[in-house]
Amino acid sequence: MLANSRSRLALTGWHALRANWSAWLLLLFFVAFLLYPVAYLLPAALRDRHGWTVSYLIAIWQHPVLWRATLNSLLLGLVTVLGTTCVTLPLAWTVARYRLPATNLLIGMLLLPLILPPFVGALGLEQFLHPFGALNMLLIRCHLLRPDQPVDWLAGTGFWGVSVMQILHLYPILFLNLVTAFANIDRSLEEAALSLGTSRWHVWRTITLPLALPGYFAGAILVFLAAFTDLGTPLMFNYPSLIAVQIFNLVSEREVNPLGYALVLVVLVVSSGVFYTGRRYILRRSYAWSPRGTQATASQPLSIWLSLLVWTYAIILLTLSLLPHFMVVLLALEGRWQFTVLPEVYSLDHFRTLLEEDIVGIAVRNSLVYSLWSTFLDLLVGFSIAWLVLRRPTRLNSLLDHLAMLPLALPGLVLAFGYLTAYRRLPLGPLGNWFDPGVNPTLLLILAYTVRRLPYVLRSALAGLQQVPPMLEEAAASLGASRWRIWITVTLPLIRPHLVAGGTLAFAFAMLEVSDSLMLAQQERYYPITRAIYGLSLRPDDGPMVASALGVIGMVLLFLALLVASRTLGRSFAEVFRA
Repeated sequence: MLANSRSRLALTGWHALRANWSAWLLLLFFVAFLLYPVAYLLPAALRDRHGWTVSYLIAIWQHPVLWRATLNSLLLGLVTVLGTTCVTLPLAWTVARYRLPATNLLIGMLLLPLILPPFVGALGLEQFLHPFGALNMLLIRCHLLRPDQPVDWLAGTGFWGVSVMQILHLYPILFLNLVTAFANIDRSLEEAALSLGTSRWHVWRTITLPLALPGYFAGAILVFLAAFTDLGTPLMFNYPSLIAVQIFNLVSEREVNPLGYALVLVVLVVSSGVFYTGRRYILRRSYAWSPRGTQATASQPLSIWLSLLVWTYAIILLTLSLLPHFMVVLLALEGRWQFTVLPEVYSLDHFRTLLEEDIVGIAVRNSLVYSLWSTFLDLLVGFSIAWLVLRRPTRLNSLLDHLAMLPLALPGLVLAFGYLTAYRRLPLGPLGNWFDPGVNPTLLLILAYTVRRLPYVLRSALAGLQQVPPMLEEAAASLGASRWRIWITVTLPLIRPHLVAGGTLAFAFAMLEVSDSLMLAQQERYYPITRAIYGLSLRPDDGPMVASALGVIGMVLLFLALLVASRTLGRSFAEVFRA
């Protein structure tokens, strides 16, 4: 008892002072590289040479193109949430409540659409749907379409093409959250209602669904924000009537138009409003949950025919989701593909072309440098914040936790725009070149990747530390071990799997980051992979094929990362994708 009290006194003395300094340094990091670039946008959007004004915001409403783009982006987010809900709700409830053959395999397969950014999948979907693409050739071969009257499925349907890509790419996030939500509900509440004669449909509508709302909103918020602010997919579909594309076009001008700041402010207000309104709604309500009741009722087995029906539905969904990815692979491997359903000749020439292109080697090297450094910073900052939050709970550390999770509500488009404009003319002397994306965006890209992917590492580190009893660290401290030695010999080894999982996800998603890469990397020698894919896709003749080959490499990388993370975290994997 005395040893325990002494160890705690030691931990609240000098170590507490050092932890306090660590917290202030972390706060300085967030102020410099998260709050400052966002705050810089406010006066730029609300001031002119005469003072404070809302004229730029009014100009958006009066500008028909910008106003239509804003409404289309809001509609895109809502359509994507509705589509992912319809696709995942029945399947998630079935997977959570019933025993299916090879359930883990089924869940793993349904996560596959996350392995490729939707803007790369747009290349495959376009190849499938254009007038002489695979779908029309299949219909002609089946005598359902005349050869001289092909259908242009994408003509005038840019919005719906982007919507379909977003739904097929983002539904796994909502699926993971819904499965977790349904599995955590106390089933004794449902059984009590059934015992009183209530129908199953009434129980599901009045008890099950309301109790699952926290999980639903956690996933739906992320789906909405991802669709609302996505830049790559509409660019690949050449659909400019979205707010992200309009911002990108304004940034591409020599001098940033004040309307660009106003549009970014609109995105920031909408995104943060949706995020925090949803969280407040969830936290305000009371949801009953009892692990005892949940464990008391084991999952029921499904009949063979129902299991077959569920697997059939999942396979159809997976086929539709992976169709763009499959077409990307075919584009990368095609040797000759004209007026046929599938390529007539397969070849590795496009991969050989990648080896000959200087831009590819530069992009892969740059992406590795940016991603490795950002992952290192994510692990350092994420572990530090997790330890401070769980082992030194204070208001300052709680603030750090909230700041670290802020990027979930802060679109990469907003952060990239802030970096692009806020640091351009800082009076830092020779150091100013490192903060000017027009001169060298390396440092800002690393910091942008770090801030954007920090929530994944923090969530993983928190999940690991929650499983480490503090008494193990206290026992080591009572034997005279320093804080660093305790971390190295006790804490880090115990949470290593969680850090590996979070770091792997952070690295993979940084390698395929879109918004920051497209906006900050303006010179070819600083291009990361995603910027190179976009540049290659615009090249005439073999551009889409070579871009697809580079996309396949990125797809394999992210697939391996998700495999490592999901196997390491197990059921905790879904928590990484919660708002």
